[in-house]
Amino acid sequence: MAFQFQSVGALSPLIIEGYGVSLADIGLLIGLYMAPGVIVAIPGGAVAALFGDKRVVAVSMILMLLGGLLISYAPGWWSLIAGRLIAGIGGVALNVVMTKMVVDWFAGREISTAMAIFINSWPVGIALALLALPSVAVMGGLVLAWITVLSMIAVSLALFVAFYRTPDNAVAAVARITVGKLPGYPLFLAGALWAIYNTSLAMVFSFGPALLSERGLPLASASSMTSLFMVIFALAVPLGGIIADRTGRRDTVIMVSLLSYALLIPLVLFVPVTTVPAIFLVVGFFYGLGAGPIVGLPSNVLPPAVRAFGMGVYYSIYYLWMMAALPLAGAAADALGNTGVVFVLGAVIVVASMVVLALFRRAQVQVISVG
Repeated sequence: MAFQFQSVGALSPLIIEGYGVSLADIGLLIGLYMAPGVIVAIPGGAVAALFGDKRVVAVSMILMLLGGLLISYAPGWWSLIAGRLIAGIGGVALNVVMTKMVVDWFAGREISTAMAIFINSWPVGIALALLALPSVAVMGGLVLAWITVLSMIAVSLALFVAFYRTPDNAVAAVARITVGKLPGYPLFLAGALWAIYNTSLAMVFSFGPALLSERGLPLASASSMTSLFMVIFALAVPLGGIIADRTGRRDTVIMVSLLSYALLIPLVLFVPVTTVPAIFLVVGFFYGLGAGPIVGLPSNVLPPAVRAFGMGVYYSIYYLWMMAALPLAGAAADALGNTGVVFVLGAVIVVASMVVLALFRRAQVQVISVG
């Protein structure tokens, strides 16, 4: 999913040239992959309960293939849009259902480690796309790059169908959504914080290649340099969870993470391009530390009776924000004629997220008091 999602960002300069589109259009294509999550996230668990996890994941990957085929041989802009939406439906459903499958396998044993690995598949896939796809496109054009994406999905589908099995002790899911009484305000704040965190992350890996290309680097070098951010980010994610759990200072870890991004990422616009890798390595490391503590915030306010439905709402907030924020960032860059604007916007929203964290903790206290 991450590899297919990032294919547009990794190949953005070639897409702009080949299709005559703008940075705002690139942002739209990136956001469209997340758009189905606004609808799919909430009922995803119920659908899997009706038809089975393995069937839903397999069908999801088939949708990713169909969307990827439409993109690979797109005759024009609308085919690209349709392909990203179809692939996004599959990708979002896969993400929601596989989260539940990881819990089935590891609940009560090594669940933190398992979830850290699962979350890390996102930055690892993105980094792989940044490293591989531009080089493939240089050798064989956009079509060969798209076919590379399709090949990875096809191989994954074949391996999954052939070898995945449901754990012996798995409890059959109930095809029913329990709405109950949601703590709406703190849940919204938790979803907003996770959405802002991921949006600012996506601004780096989606627009980084375009920014560094503007600064004179070849596309392959620009993408490789951006991938450094994702590689070190992936290494830092489980470490941040361990530090937060061992010390109990989860908010401190989150604040250090957010401050590192807000203070350092704008420097990419002003320092010599040869020093950008050092900034990416530092920010990627510290920013990755906050992922685990942030994604765990909903558990502080969601009681078990409403947790399934509440997490669906939580992910819907995330997908809605991601769908809207990236096209708006691209549009701002187009309007001002500078891709660097996206990095400034990322720093600004990260500063705002610190306020969101403070509001969440205040709302959490009120929920606990009422409970």
